Amino acid sequence: MVSGTVERVFREEYGRAVSVLVRTFGDIDLAEEAVQEAFAAALQRWPDGGAPPSPAGWIITTARNHAIDRLRREARRAEKHAEADLIYNVPPDEPDDRLQLIFTCCHPALARHAQVALTLRLLGGLTTPEIARALLVPEPTLAQRIVRAKTKIRDAGIPYRVPRAADLPDRLAAVLAVVYLIFNEGYAASSGGLIRDDLCAEAIRLGRMLRRLMPDEPEVAGLLALMILAAARRPARVDESGGLVPLPRQDRSRWDRDAIAEGHRLVRECLRRDRPGPYQIQAAINAVHTDAPSAGATDWGQIVRLYDQLMMVAPSPVVELNRAVAVAEMDGPDAGLRLVEGLPLPGYHVFHAVRADLLRRAGRLSEARVAYETAAELTDNTAERDYLLTQSSALSPPVS
Repeated sequence: MVSGTVERVFREEYGRAVSVLVRTFGDIDLAEEAVQEAFAAALQRWPDGGAPPSPAGWIITTARNHAIDRLRREARRAEKHAEADLIYNVPPDEPDDRLQLIFTCCHPALARHAQVALTLRLLGGLTTPEIARALLVPEPTLAQRIVRAKTKIRDAGIPYRVPRAADLPDRLAAVLAVVYLIFNEGYAASSGGLIRDDLCAEAIRLGRMLRRLMPDEPEVAGLLALMILAAARRPARVDESGGLVPLPRQDRSRWDRDAIAEGHRLVRECLRRDRPGPYQIQAAINAVHTDAPSAGATDWGQIVRLYDQLMMVAPSPVVELNRAVAVAEMDGPDAGLRLVEGLPLPGYHVFHAVRADLLRRAGRLSEARVAYETAAELTDNTAERDYLLTQSSALSPPVS
């Protein structure tokens, strides 16, 4: 029970604790190590006395004490303490620590892949294997990126702050990518159960904060709308046993209508600005889905047109895959298969899952069974794997 509480607090508060300590001490490695030590201490102490009334506060205080103890053992402790005292006295109206940490990690001196990887590690508390799966890169490569990014921040003296207004646009693309990846890891977790609500909530919270910071930037509103509309379907995405329920089979009466209304308002705001970008277009696609009273009433023609627009501003094999799904709904599975075959996504489990479903609908059952099994092998998400294996089993020939 206590270990479960520590795990929950870790998922919910790791990013906050790290960001507070980075602000206090100005050292990312020190912050991460101190927070990890605090959680290790929680695993030792909480079983005897129970979890404290404010677990997050306990973790941050304990981590800060660990960091101070370490600084006292270092030769430069006087200089470090002076720096800590200066940084600790932050004005009460300063932006959220986590938002500052995002912009630090997304500094233009860092490569884009390093920006995304480091922020997922520090803000989302994701492990190296989870981030590697989310970014579709080998784990050793991802680990090297994180180490190099931390070293670059330290050696270049990259400041821990939200940049000036004039610098915000150039830094925004990486920040939005980071927030979206955090949301995606929560919405379809790379391992374990299907959904990690804490990461979805954190990404939406950061999205709202970005919107307050940059109210006139339509892509910020677009990303926020996209996340809100996707999260609105969350109650219907799993059954009572935690199993995956695909979109066509979801009980739409369980969707969060208040969230959908908010998402639609944001999409309409983006349309009025008439400065389309990839997040706004994806939000519009989700708005079409959530506007349909049933799966059969979905306006697939409008969705295909939106994917055509998305291919113009942000072409990728994943966008082509999603467009193929919409085309198949309009023109049949064979039309979808013609678009799917040959896409360079051999390690992406969703590609094989989509292909399997189209093969099944086209009557090519033995090929579909193999594709479902391939998709299941490529995901560590328990709910997705169980669903894919169930689909495969349903296509197995009867035992004579």
